[in-house]
Amino acid sequence: MQLHLSTWAEIEGFLKRSRTIVIPIGSNEQHGPTGLLGTDWLCPQIIACEAEKTADILVGPTFNIGMAQHHLGFAGTISLRPSTFIAAITDWTNSLVRHGFEKILFLNGHGGNVASIEAAFSEIYASASFAGRPAGFALKLSNWWDLEGVGELARDQFPTGHGSHATPSEIAITQWAFPDAIKSADYAPRIAPTGPIRDALDFRARYPDGRIGSDPGLATPEKGRALVELAALSLARELDAFGREPLPA
Repeated sequence: MQLHLSTWAEIEGFLKRSRTIVIPIGSNEQHGPTGLLGTDWLCPQIIACEAEKTADILVGPTFNIGMAQHHLGFAGTISLRPSTFIAAITDWTNSLVRHGFEKILFLNGHGGNVASIEAAFSEIYASASFAGRPAGFALKLSNWWDLEGVGELARDQFPTGHGSHATPSEIAITQWAFPDAIKSADYAPRIAPTGPIRDALDFRARYPDGRIGSDPGLATPEKGRALVELAALSLARELDAFGREPLPA
């Protein structure tokens, strides 16, 4: 079930059998010469929607703009400031809690979001902590590549040239979901250099084509399908376990 394709009455009906929701969250940023700008929000959305096909779960609208300042040297990247990002997550959470959701899992697709998502969780919990009362809900961050078995599969598929940005695993997922949008390029070098991530100008100078340690040419739609199918099963199990966790009285 997808929240944005449902009516308010259908959501009220869902809340009678479950208080859990998954929110895909990512970033709109460059992913090298062949990676779609939406890769980091598309991957968690694709996985969540695949899981929803066979499991009774609710998928919220995708939070598709994240923390991508270091990619602003490349056309098409859109970024939020940390304070804006944290405030937006807080408002999304408070809106869902207002309607009775008790377990909110953010399925993340961008490593640069992690610190700010966790900071947002701390800010949200602080309101209850300082008031000396239980929050009444629980928040969870899961990166799609950390779902059970997914990292191991990606390492088997791409033992070399996986890297850390514009990776063949994420490119493969978008290739499977959007075969008409597959791009090609001649990479030089084949495997991109690695190094630190700092500001936008430094990033563009270190990684001229946007990749970090990766060879996206290794991606195939078939490998993407395998990743999505495994990730969807793992997400459904994780949501079920999360939903069963007791809340403090």
